[in-house]
Amino acid sequence: MKIFSNRAFLIFLLLFGIQGCGFKLRGSQPLPAGIQQVYLAGSQEYLPLNRTVKEHFDLYQIPYVANIPIQQKDTTLAIYLYPDSLDRRLLSLFSTGQVAEYELVLTIKLQFILPNKEPQMVEFDVTREYQDDPDAILAKSRELDLVLREMRSQAADRIVRMLPSLDSREL
Repeated sequence: MKIFSNRAFLIFLLLFGIQGCGFKLRGSQPLPAGIQQVYLAGSQEYLPLNRTVKEHFDLYQIPYVANIPIQQKDTTLAIYLYPDSLDRRLLSLFSTGQVAEYELVLTIKLQFILPNKEPQMVEFDVTREYQDDPDAILAKSRELDLVLREMRSQAADRIVRMLPSLDSREL
């Protein structure tokens, strides 16, 4: 019985220490102080990045609205997503001179608009290496779609992780 109580005490002490240092599970952080919901807008509402960000809001249980009601204007964070852009940088060539490998760079540009504060522009890149094979064009086309989807998912994760720190720092 004494062994059990020592283990329980050590587990309690460990959990208390972790909680005391401010540790929180990823994704469990709330929205900025005073913000109850997010309004997501963009120049083209149905772009893949907009859909991916909305999916991540659902995943992390972040409330979002389709438009900002007048009475909730002071408790709503607006995020304006600009269309993303994809660039390819040449990394290597085959001996025949054909491209063997690219670096894909997805540039994300967005603007956070907090109530009663100046809008904050943010721009960041998500990069991946992509190996090209001219003999498997159809398979590589499908692989490129999957890589782009993964890059947009990583960008959406990064946007969600930025939310808790918006009111406490300049981006």
